[in-house]
Amino acid sequence: MSTPVDVAIVNDYEVVVHGVAAMLEPYADRVRVAELDMGRPPVTPVDVTLYDTFAQAQVDGSPVELLVNIPGAGRVVVYSWNIQAPLVALAIEKGCSGYLPKSARAAELVEAIERIAAGEVVVPGHSLFGLPPSVAEPEPEPDTPWPGKEHGLSARESEVISLITQGLSNEEIATRSYLTINTVKSYIRTAYRKIGVTRRAQAVRWGVEHGMLPTRQREIDPHHLG
Repeated sequence: MSTPVDVAIVNDYEVVVHGVAAMLEPYADRVRVAELDMGRPPVTPVDVTLYDTFAQAQVDGSPVELLVNIPGAGRVVVYSWNIQAPLVALAIEKGCSGYLPKSARAAELVEAIERIAAGEVVVPGHSLFGLPPSVAEPEPEPDTPWPGKEHGLSARESEVISLITQGLSNEEIATRSYLTINTVKSYIRTAYRKIGVTRRAQAVRWGVEHGMLPTRQREIDPHHLG
Protein backbone atom coordinates (compact mmCIF):
# COMPACT_ATOMS: atom_id res chain seq x y z
CA MET A 1 0.00 0.00 0.00
CA SER A 2 1.34 3.45 -0.87
CA THR A 3 2.24 5.94 1.86
CA PRO A 4 -0.52 8.48 2.63
CA VAL A 5 0.00 12.10 1.63
CA ASP A 6 0.83 14.21 4.71
CA VAL A 7 -1.26 17.40 4.86
CA ALA A 8 -1.27 20.56 6.98
CA ILE A 9 -4.52 22.56 7.10
CA VAL A 10 -4.22 26.32 7.64
CA ASN A 11 -6.98 28.76 8.67
CA ASP A 12 -7.54 31.10 11.61
CA TYR A 13 -10.71 29.32 12.79
CA GLU A 14 -10.59 26.11 14.81
CA VAL A 15 -13.98 24.88 13.61
CA VAL A 16 -12.88 25.37 9.99
CA VAL A 17 -9.64 23.40 10.17
CA HIS A 18 -11.27 20.66 12.24
CA GLY A 19 -14.12 20.53 9.73
CA VAL A 20 -11.76 20.00 6.80
CA ALA A 21 -9.85 17.40 8.81
CA ALA A 22 -13.09 15.54 9.54
CA MET A 23 -13.95 15.62 5.84
CA LEU A 24 -10.63 13.93 5.05
CA GLU A 25 -10.68 11.46 7.96
CA PRO A 26 -12.51 8.63 6.12
CA TYR A 27 -9.63 8.66 3.63
CA ALA A 28 -6.85 8.40 6.24
CA ASP A 29 -5.24 5.57 4.29
CA ARG A 30 -4.66 8.04 1.44
CA VAL A 31 -4.42 11.48 3.09
CA ARG A 32 -3.08 11.93 6.62
CA VAL A 33 -3.67 15.23 8.44
CA ALA A 34 -0.36 15.88 10.18
CA GLU A 35 -0.98 19.39 11.48
CA LEU A 36 -3.78 21.92 12.05
CA ASP A 37 -2.68 25.55 12.13
CA MET A 38 -4.85 28.39 13.38
CA GLY A 39 -3.19 31.76 12.91
CA ARG A 40 0.23 30.12 12.71
CA PRO A 41 2.40 28.78 9.88
CA PRO A 42 2.99 25.01 9.70
CA VAL A 43 6.14 23.61 11.30
CA THR A 44 5.77 19.90 10.54
CA PRO A 45 7.26 18.83 7.18
CA VAL A 46 4.33 17.81 4.99
CA ASP A 47 3.65 16.99 1.36
CA VAL A 48 0.77 19.45 0.93
CA THR A 49 -0.39 22.54 2.83
CA LEU A 50 -4.08 23.31 2.32
CA TYR A 51 -4.85 27.02 2.83
CA ASP A 52 -8.55 27.53 3.57
CA THR A 53 -9.57 31.09 2.68
CA PHE A 54 -12.56 31.34 5.07
CA ALA A 55 -12.43 34.94 6.45
CA GLN A 56 -8.81 35.14 5.28
CA ALA A 57 -6.85 37.19 2.79
CA GLN A 58 -7.13 35.66 -0.66
CA VAL A 59 -4.12 34.80 -2.81
CA ASP A 60 -3.35 38.49 -3.30
CA GLY A 61 -2.50 38.74 0.41
CA SER A 62 0.62 37.86 2.37
CA PRO A 63 -0.37 34.45 3.88
CA VAL A 64 0.06 32.62 0.57
CA GLU A 65 3.43 34.29 -0.01
CA LEU A 66 4.50 33.20 3.47
CA LEU A 67 3.37 29.60 2.98
CA VAL A 68 5.05 29.03 -0.38
CA ASN A 69 8.36 30.13 1.15
CA ILE A 70 8.26 27.70 4.09
CA PRO A 71 10.59 24.80 3.15
CA GLY A 72 8.59 22.12 4.97
CA ALA A 73 5.18 23.24 3.70
CA GLY A 74 5.43 21.09 0.59
CA ARG A 75 3.05 22.00 -2.21
CA VAL A 76 0.73 24.84 -1.21
CA VAL A 77 -2.90 24.58 -2.28
CA VAL A 78 -5.65 27.21 -1.98
CA TYR A 79 -9.09 25.92 -0.92
CA SER A 80 -11.74 28.54 -1.64
CA TRP A 81 -15.20 29.58 -2.83
CA ASN A 82 -13.57 32.31 -4.90
CA ILE A 83 -12.54 30.56 -8.09
CA GLN A 84 -12.32 33.52 -10.45
CA ALA A 85 -9.75 32.92 -13.18
CA PRO A 86 -7.52 35.90 -12.20
CA LEU A 87 -7.26 34.62 -8.61
CA VAL A 88 -6.41 31.10 -9.78
CA ALA A 89 -3.78 32.42 -12.18
CA LEU A 90 -2.28 34.65 -9.47
CA ALA A 91 -2.07 31.72 -7.05
CA ILE A 92 -0.15 29.63 -9.57
CA GLU A 93 2.06 32.60 -10.43
CA LYS A 94 2.90 33.01 -6.73
CA GLY A 95 4.02 29.41 -6.49
CA CYS A 96 0.90 27.51 -5.42
CA SER A 97 0.54 24.01 -6.82
CA GLY A 98 -3.24 23.89 -6.88
CA TYR A 99 -6.46 25.81 -6.35
CA LEU A 100 -9.42 23.72 -5.21
CA PRO A 101 -13.10 24.75 -5.09
CA LYS A 102 -15.05 24.30 -1.88
CA SER A 103 -17.83 22.75 -3.94
CA ALA A 104 -15.61 19.67 -4.37
CA ARG A 105 -16.82 16.51 -2.65
CA ALA A 106 -14.53 14.78 -0.16
CA ALA A 107 -13.48 12.07 -2.64
CA GLU A 108 -12.65 14.72 -5.24
CA LEU A 109 -10.67 16.74 -2.71
CA VAL A 110 -8.65 13.68 -1.69
CA GLU A 111 -7.85 12.73 -5.28
CA ALA A 112 -6.88 16.31 -6.07
CA ILE A 113 -4.51 16.38 -3.07
CA GLU A 114 -2.94 13.10 -4.20
CA ARG A 115 -2.45 14.39 -7.73
CA ILE A 116 -0.92 17.63 -6.49
CA ALA A 117 1.44 15.74 -4.16
CA ALA A 118 2.53 13.71 -7.20
CA GLY A 119 3.40 16.88 -9.11
CA GLU A 120 0.22 17.67 -11.04
CA VAL A 121 -1.34 21.14 -10.94
CA VAL A 122 -5.08 20.91 -10.21
CA VAL A 123 -7.36 23.94 -10.55
CA PRO A 124 -11.10 24.59 -11.10
CA GLY A 125 -12.14 23.27 -14.49
CA HIS A 126 -10.09 20.09 -14.03
CA SER A 127 -11.90 16.95 -15.15
CA LEU A 128 -11.99 15.83 -11.50
CA PHE A 129 -14.69 18.36 -10.69
CA GLY A 130 -17.03 17.90 -13.65
CA LEU A 131 -18.83 20.83 -15.22
CA PRO A 132 -18.79 24.15 -13.33
CA PRO A 133 -22.16 25.31 -11.93
CA SER A 134 -24.24 27.73 -13.96
CA VAL A 135 -23.99 31.38 -12.99
CA ALA A 136 -27.71 31.25 -12.21
CA GLU A 137 -27.27 28.40 -9.74
CA PRO A 138 -26.80 29.16 -6.03
CA GLU A 139 -23.29 28.86 -4.66
CA PRO A 140 -22.90 25.32 -3.27
CA GLU A 141 -22.17 24.96 0.43
CA PRO A 142 -18.98 23.13 1.44
CA ASP A 143 -19.51 19.82 3.23
CA THR A 144 -17.72 21.02 6.38
CA PRO A 145 -18.60 22.97 9.55
CA TRP A 146 -18.09 26.72 9.86
CA PRO A 147 -18.63 29.20 12.71
CA GLY A 148 -22.34 29.90 13.22
CA LYS A 149 -23.57 26.98 11.12
CA GLU A 150 -25.49 25.63 14.10
CA HIS A 151 -27.32 28.99 14.30
CA GLY A 152 -28.55 28.73 10.72
CA LEU A 153 -25.92 30.91 9.05
CA SER A 154 -24.83 29.91 5.58
CA ALA A 155 -21.09 29.63 4.99
CA ARG A 156 -20.98 33.01 3.25
CA GLU A 157 -23.13 34.71 5.91
CA SER A 158 -20.82 33.29 8.55
CA GLU A 159 -17.76 34.61 6.75
CA VAL A 160 -19.28 38.09 6.54
CA ILE A 161 -20.22 38.10 10.25
CA SER A 162 -16.72 36.86 11.11
CA LEU A 163 -15.19 39.77 9.22
CA ILE A 164 -17.60 42.24 10.84
CA THR A 165 -16.54 40.84 14.22
CA GLN A 166 -12.92 41.52 13.24
CA GLY A 167 -13.85 45.16 12.61
CA LEU A 168 -13.84 45.26 8.80
CA SER A 169 -16.08 47.71 6.95
CA ASN A 170 -18.49 46.58 4.23
CA GLU A 171 -16.06 47.81 1.59
CA GLU A 172 -13.18 45.90 3.19
CA ILE A 173 -15.32 42.75 3.42
CA ALA A 174 -16.20 43.04 -0.27
CA THR A 175 -12.52 43.36 -1.17
CA ARG A 176 -11.44 40.51 1.12
CA SER A 177 -14.19 38.15 -0.07
CA TYR A 178 -14.27 39.11 -3.75
CA LEU A 179 -17.96 39.97 -3.48
CA THR A 180 -19.80 43.05 -4.67
CA ILE A 181 -20.77 45.58 -2.03
CA ASN A 182 -24.46 44.87 -2.71
CA THR A 183 -23.89 41.15 -2.19
CA VAL A 184 -22.15 41.86 1.11
CA LYS A 185 -25.09 44.01 2.24
CA SER A 186 -27.50 41.24 1.25
CA TYR A 187 -25.58 38.69 3.32
CA ILE A 188 -25.54 41.11 6.26
CA ARG A 189 -29.32 41.59 6.12
CA THR A 190 -30.07 37.87 6.03
CA ALA A 191 -27.47 37.08 8.70
CA TYR A 192 -28.79 39.78 11.03
CA ARG A 193 -32.29 38.31 10.78
CA LYS A 194 -31.00 34.85 11.62
CA ILE A 195 -28.98 35.91 14.67
CA GLY A 196 -31.57 38.42 15.91
CA VAL A 197 -29.62 41.68 15.72
CA THR A 198 -30.27 44.99 13.98
CA ARG A 199 -27.05 46.96 14.48
CA ARG A 200 -23.39 46.37 13.71
CA ALA A 201 -22.32 46.69 17.35
CA GLN A 202 -24.82 43.96 18.26
CA ALA A 203 -23.46 41.77 15.47
CA VAL A 204 -19.90 42.25 16.76
CA ARG A 205 -20.97 41.29 20.28
CA TRP A 206 -22.82 38.24 18.94
CA GLY A 207 -19.75 37.25 16.94
CA VAL A 208 -17.43 37.53 19.94
CA GLU A 209 -19.81 35.41 22.01
CA HIS A 210 -20.20 32.75 19.30
CA GLY A 211 -16.64 32.02 18.21
CA MET A 212 -16.34 34.43 15.29
CA LEU A 213 -12.90 35.71 16.27
CA PRO A 214 -9.73 34.02 14.95
CA THR A 215 -7.70 31.77 17.22
CA ARG A 216 -3.96 31.22 17.38
CA GLN A 217 -2.92 27.65 18.09
CA ARG A 218 -1.31 24.65 16.48
CA GLU A 219 -2.19 20.95 16.72
CA ILE A 220 0.31 18.34 15.57
CA ASP A 221 -0.57 14.68 15.13
CA PRO A 222 1.71 12.84 17.61
CA HIS A 223 1.80 9.79 15.32
CA HIS A 224 3.39 11.96 12.66
CA LEU A 225 6.18 12.92 15.05
CA GLY A 226 6.88 9.28 15.72
